[in-house]
Amino acid sequence: MTTPAIEGWFTTGHEPALLGSTCTECGNIAFPPERDFCRNPACAGETFELSELSRRGTVWSYTDAQYQPPSPYIPASEPYVPFALAAVELPEGLVVLGQLASGFGVADVRVGSPVELVVETVYSDEVGERSMWKWRPVVEAEVEGEGA
Repeated sequence: MTTPAIEGWFTTGHEPALLGSTCTECGNIAFPPERDFCRNPACAGETFELSELSRRGTVWSYTDAQYQPPSPYIPASEPYVPFALAAVELPEGLVVLGQLASGFGVADVRVGSPVELVVETVYSDEVGERSMWKWRPVVEAEVEGEGA
C-alpha cells in the first residue's frame, strides 16, 4: 500500500476518489478541499462538508510535459521521461488537472473523451512509496457497458 503524496486530497483503494468540500452556506464545491473560507466571492462561509467527487469525467484540455518541471517536482526516473497532462471536467462542474496514467499519452485522448481516476505510485522516499491520482482513458466498451 502506498501513502498519498498529498494527504487529504484523494482516497486510495479499489475505487479511489478525489476529495472535495462543499460550503454549508452556499453549496460551492471546491477541490482541493477548502478548510478556511469559501472560494465563492459572494459567500462568507467558513464551514464545509467533505465528500468524494465523481471518479469519471471528460477531457477538457490536454498537453504533454516534454521538459522536466522545476522543483518541487520529483522525477519518477532518471533520465526524465515526458508525460501527458489532462484537465478533466467532472460532473460537479470542476476542472481538475492531473497526469495521464502510466502507458497513456496525448495520442490516447481528445477533448471530450472519457477518463477515470486511478492512483499510481509516483516516487519513493524514506517513508516508502508515494501515490498520486492520475487520469486513465476509458475504452469505448467500458463507456457502453455503463448503463447495463
